[in-house]
Amino acid sequence: MQNYSREQLKNNVRQFASYYNDAVGSSGSQSFEDWVDSSRISWTRNLKKRFSKGEPLDEKFEATLVDYRPFTKQWAAVSRQIVEYVNQTPAWFSDANSGNRILVVSGVGSQRGYSAFVASNVADVQLIQNGQCYPLQTSSDVEGELFSSSGSPHSSGITPYAFKRFTAAYPAETITAEDIFYYVYGILMSEDFRNRFSQNLLKETPRIPVVVKATDFWLFSKAGRTLSDLHVNYEEAEPYPVNFAGGSLLMDSYTDTDFRVEKMRFGGKGKVKDKSTVIYNGKFTMTDIPLEAYDYVVNGKPALEWVMERQVVKTDKDSGIVNDANRYAIETVGDAAYPLKLFQRIITVSLETMKIVRSLPKLDI
Repeated sequence: MQNYSREQLKNNVRQFASYYNDAVGSSGSQSFEDWVDSSRISWTRNLKKRFSKGEPLDEKFEATLVDYRPFTKQWAAVSRQIVEYVNQTPAWFSDANSGNRILVVSGVGSQRGYSAFVASNVADVQLIQNGQCYPLQTSSDVEGELFSSSGSPHSSGITPYAFKRFTAAYPAETITAEDIFYYVYGILMSEDFRNRFSQNLLKETPRIPVVVKATDFWLFSKAGRTLSDLHVNYEEAEPYPVNFAGGSLLMDSYTDTDFRVEKMRFGGKGKVKDKSTVIYNGKFTMTDIPLEAYDYVVNGKPALEWVMERQVVKTDKDSGIVNDANRYAIETVGDAAYPLKLFQRIITVSLETMKIVRSLPKLDI
């Protein structure tokens, strides 16, 4: 359960929990089927189990800001009472692990193709389709060959085995677990890596090669660190200086209402799309968007198109709940022009991402 508005989310959860608790407290109800109302509740397997045991829901919860889709944050109810499956990422972003990051890669058999991303918040499982997550820091109890999620708070997500493997490969170098973490992201973003192992990446968890030369290790590690910073801090990127139809845009001369977005769309007519032009709303049309910015594809589509898809106003057909990106802009960010600036920022991020990716060395393993 998530929403762009923190207050709307809290209201939605209260109504949902209240309806469920009424069902549990009804002495005449023998089955959840007596309380099927898609406008008020979605009966998951866990909720059915709770109902059968007569267990109520807590109507109070903490709203958590999550990385919901690429370059999209929403408020979510990350509660094991409400969410069917809560993975380990909440523990990875506890106070003890503040400032943590996770690598997210496509789940095996992803229909969107292979992709990798980095998150600095709790990650929705569809941030990257059926995403598998690997932490920089960890405090839980699962072991792997390369990444670990065991140990005390602030322990490394890189296993001792992996650390020994890399330090043995480059004995003259001083390498940290962080260096290895960012090396992995650099490798995962490498076009050569993706092309050479494309079939494997669709069938199994990525296997990270150790490059022959220490100089190449550092090139991948430093590129991965830069890419990680770029993708995590996308809201701080410099907006790309697009042009606006009708002349220059003077932000201070517009009201919050002027920046309201319902759904962005490309220029052009009919089926012929002009991606160099994006109509933001009735007042603003961005022009001269560099087409090469669409080359950065994450989770099956260009990053810019994720912005267009998610910076919208949507109403759920069953519940009637409105999820309005403008509320995140005003309530959380404090800037009604956030969706417009976000699109421009992701142009910058996309261009810089491809510049870095295309500068990576060929894999020598």
